[in-house]
Amino acid sequence: MGERPMDGIRILDAATFIAGPHAATILGEFGAEVIKIEQPAGDPWRRYGTQSARADSSLAWLSESRNKRSITLNLRAPEGAELFRRLAADADVVCENFRPGTMERWGLGYEELAAANPGLVMLRVTGYGQTGPYSQRPGFARIAHAFGGLTHLAGFPGGPPVTPGSTSLGDYMTGMYGALGVLMALRERERSGRGQVIDLALFEPVFRVLDELAPAYDAVGTIRGREGSNTLNACPHGHFECGDGRWIAIACTSDKMFERLTGAMARPDLQERYGEAPARLAERDIVDSAVAEWLGAMNRDEAMERCLAAEVPVGPVNAVDEIFADPHFAAREAILRVADAETGEIAVPGVVPKLSRTPGRVERLGPALGEANEAVYGSLGLSPEEVAELARKGVV
Repeated sequence: MGERPMDGIRILDAATFIAGPHAATILGEFGAEVIKIEQPAGDPWRRYGTQSARADSSLAWLSESRNKRSITLNLRAPEGAELFRRLAADADVVCENFRPGTMERWGLGYEELAAANPGLVMLRVTGYGQTGPYSQRPGFARIAHAFGGLTHLAGFPGGPPVTPGSTSLGDYMTGMYGALGVLMALRERERSGRGQVIDLALFEPVFRVLDELAPAYDAVGTIRGREGSNTLNACPHGHFECGDGRWIAIACTSDKMFERLTGAMARPDLQERYGEAPARLAERDIVDSAVAEWLGAMNRDEAMERCLAAEVPVGPVNAVDEIFADPHFAAREAILRVADAETGEIAVPGVVPKLSRTPGRVERLGPALGEANEAVYGSLGLSPEEVAELARKGVV
C-alpha cells in the first residue's frame, strides 16, 4: 500500500492505559512503527472493560492498541533498563506516563537517553505535569475532568456534578495534544537536529477547551455553573424530547438560525418577539418551552425532517446501536471491521483525520503480549536463547 506521513518513525510506547498510548496509536495509524513496551505481566489496559475471546486482551485493548507490536520489558530491572536504552538509541520518540522522577530513578530520564540519541523526542504524560506543587499526585481522566473545571459544568443546576459522558475524555484529548506535540517536535528536529521533551498534564487539555471560562471570570467575575442540557450563551440550544421518547439536539447560535426555526414552527409571533438574542436569553424558559411543545407533538424522524428542510442545525441524540445503523457513519468509514485470527472480526472506531493522498489505516488489532519479543530483541543481536533466559529471570 502507499506511503504514509509517519513512515520511518519509530516510537517506543512505554506508557500505560490511554493518554500516552493514544498519542502513539494516532501516529501508528499514519505509518509510525510503534513498539508497545509492557511489563512482563502485561499492560493493565489489557484487562480493562469487556474481555475478548483472546485470553490476554480486552476489547478496549484490541481497539486502542491497534497497529502496535508488543514486547515485554521490566524497566525496573537493571538489565531491562539497559535494553530500553539500547532501543531508545535507535528510536525517534519515547512515550511514558510514570510519575515525575520515575524514569530518572531507573536511569532512563531524557538527559541520559538523549546523550546517546540527541534527536530523541520524549512525550511525558502525567496527571499534573513535571513541575508544580501537585506534580507527584496520581491522576486519571476523572480527576483531570474535575481539576480542570469540566466536571463542575456537567449536570443540571442544583444537582451533583457528573462525569461528562462517563468516558475517559481527558485521556483521549491528552493523547491528541500529545500527538500534536510529537509532530511539532519532529518538525523542529528537521531544522535543529535536536529532540526535546513534551511535558503534558491530563488536566491541561481539559481546561484548554472550556470556551470563555477563563477570560469571562477574569474580566467580569463570571463563575459558570451547571447548565443542564442547555447553555446560557445561546437559545434555543440544547436537547429536546420528541413525541416518541427519542431526543434531538438543536443549536440556534445566531438570530438567523432562530428565524429559520420559527419559520419551520410556523410561529411568526416568536420571531417577532424573540428574534434578537438578548430577548431570547432573557426569557429562555418561554422560548425553550415553545420549542419543546412543538417537538413533542411529532416523532423524531418527522422533527428531523422539518428542521433539516428549514436548514436548522439539528442532530439525533444517538445511542451506539443507532450509530451502527446510520448510513453516514458507514459512508465516512467511521466504524471499521478488522479481522483477527483469534477473536474474529471486531468493529473499532475509524481513523481520524482523513488525508486525501496518504490516509491512515488500521492494519491489525492490539497485539498479543510479547508477540514481537524475538524480532525486536533479535534486532539488538540477542539470540532466542538469550531472550528465553531473560524471560526466565523476569526481565522480559
